[in-house]
Amino acid sequence: QVQLVESGGGLVQPGGSLRLSCAAAVSIFANYRMGWYRQAPGKQRELVATITSGGRTNYADSAKGRFTISRDNAKNTVYLQMISLKPEDTAVYYCNAHHRYSDFDSWGQGTQVTVSS
Repeated sequence: QVQLVESGGGLVQPGGSLRLSCAAAVSIFANYRMGWYRQAPGKQRELVATITSGGRTNYADSAKGRFTISRDNAKNTVYLQMISLKPEDTAVYYCNAHHRYSDFDSWGQGTQVTVSS
């Protein structure tokens, strides 16, 4: 189990921006594909974006053009920059670490993002 600590959530108005951060307590960060998922009330958890150690990214259609995932391998940290936020982006956002060899998944505790006027 990897310890993941998220930060950066909060309340923002529609059209606003937020940046989420997730610090991973691991010895070899490069062994992990990192990702962000979200879960809105009454809905299943869904993919937002993932990034490999080499920087290859994958986005949900709802995130394309508005969200950017990045990672700092020197700091063992993954980020999610969100712009042009919409009320439907309101959810608990979870950081995920997927081990490339064992396929084991670890999850953070989640951070609340609320988009509302």
